[in-house]
Amino acid sequence: QVQLVESGGGLVQAGGSLRLSCAASGHTFSNYAMGWFRQAPGKEREIVAAVNWSGSSTRYADSVKDRFTISRGNAKNTVYLQMNSLKPEDTAVYICAAGGSSASVWRGTVGSWGQGTQVTVSS
Repeated sequence: QVQLVESGGGLVQAGGSLRLSCAASGHTFSNYAMGWFRQAPGKEREIVAAVNWSGSSTRYADSVKDRFTISRGNAKNTVYLQMNSLKPEDTAVYICAAGGSSASVWRGTVGSWGQGTQVTVSS
């Protein structure tokens, strides 16, 4: 399994931006589709965005479409989540995941999870 470590979370005011990073190690990064999930207190984990192995195909949850952008740098073994126009309802722990395909990641069928990074958006 690939090991995943997230960074970049923090406290930001509504309307602000953050960029999350997820560094992968242990296996060939370009073999994996990647995704970002989030989990708010008292709520179930939900998919936010997914990207295929090459970065050519992306998919977003309706709640973040046109505000968030997922991308990857295979040379750096890293996947990113650029979050703009943040809202208080975006407050959650954001978790990186790796899977065999974008479709499997989207379904939550993943082989590796990161530990998560906290994002807090104040109103």
